[in-house]
Amino acid sequence: MDLTLSQAEEAFRDELRSWLGENHPGHEPAGDEAAFEFRREWQRKLHGAGWAGVSWPKEYGGRGATLVEQAIFNEELVRARAPQVANVLGLAMGGPTVIAHGTEEQRKRYLPPILSAQEIWCQGFSEPDSGSDLASLKTRAVRHGDQWVVSGQKVWTTFAHHAKWCMLVARTDPDAPKHKGLTYFLMDMEQDAVHVRPLRQITGEAEFNELFIEEARIPDENIIGGEGNGWAVAITTLMHERSTLAFGLQVGVQIALGELIEHARQTRAQDGIVASDDPVVRQRLAQLLIESEILRLNAYRGLSAIMRGGVPGPEGSLGKWHWSEVNQSLTELAMDIAGPYAMSAEDRWTYRFLRARANSIEGGTTEILKNIVAERVLGLPRMR
Repeated sequence: MDLTLSQAEEAFRDELRSWLGENHPGHEPAGDEAAFEFRREWQRKLHGAGWAGVSWPKEYGGRGATLVEQAIFNEELVRARAPQVANVLGLAMGGPTVIAHGTEEQRKRYLPPILSAQEIWCQGFSEPDSGSDLASLKTRAVRHGDQWVVSGQKVWTTFAHHAKWCMLVARTDPDAPKHKGLTYFLMDMEQDAVHVRPLRQITGEAEFNELFIEEARIPDENIIGGEGNGWAVAITTLMHERSTLAFGLQVGVQIALGELIEHARQTRAQDGIVASDDPVVRQRLAQLLIESEILRLNAYRGLSAIMRGGVPGPEGSLGKWHWSEVNQSLTELAMDIAGPYAMSAEDRWTYRFLRARANSIEGGTTEILKNIVAERVLGLPRMR
């Protein structure tokens, strides 16, 4: 793949850079509620200027950008250190899934409020006993007239405490093989039958949640992709999750690595040696630089595969797996450089180290991603 940008792509990048330079909202405030409202307002500003859902078709409120332009967009937002949008799951996963599998009526109903951040989305996939093995989930949906009555439990549900809609996969046919008896619903979170319990992380934040669903009601028209077709629709959601974020993640690693190199130059060990002069530290920094470049090139290789096939494929699992390992290695080196100061809870590198512990779990555990790459990318035989 030729990595040189065309004139149109350069113009797209320059327009975005200029807009971000003039409209950057600054640092988000402390506190969950204040930070969330800050991100919601930021997304509204992006949407008003035509920068929300850039790769969505124009008829659904997007910009109709190419895949390369979407990659440029993700890279530039990270480079500008712009804040995250409020409806990241709706934009990156929910919207593309509705566009791919929804009816025209569903697209008209759900897509505009995603773009404007009027309605926030969350993802109800993982369960306490079936986090990695999604097809073994136990949440049940039973038809009752033109509605479905749903009961079960979900966990690690990001932003559920802010969400209006949940992308919910539930079992509708208990007698079918586990991959066949699933249906993909959009569940209204604003009903008494849905209880959200925040899960406080080691960082002190509570962006993840548990969901307790006790006979929630979902109308028949809230099924996406047809009854019993939930597995295929869920795979679409997961492929978009792992592919669309790759470019922002790899740029984030490059920025963090640059900051870590500067941190090493300014930090002295107890024996007075500057950390960046330590041969072991230098070797580990060099290895991280190599890994970050591999991450970047694999992101482009994945983009090339999508351009050939038209939809994200299993290759996205490789990027997410590799990013998890690189980001964790980077923050571990930061802790080693900090020495005894790594115990400080207020230090930004301590926060990054603690937050990175989740990287190899969220968005698909590393073990599961390795299986996907082995079986669906490399064509190796299944283990079981």
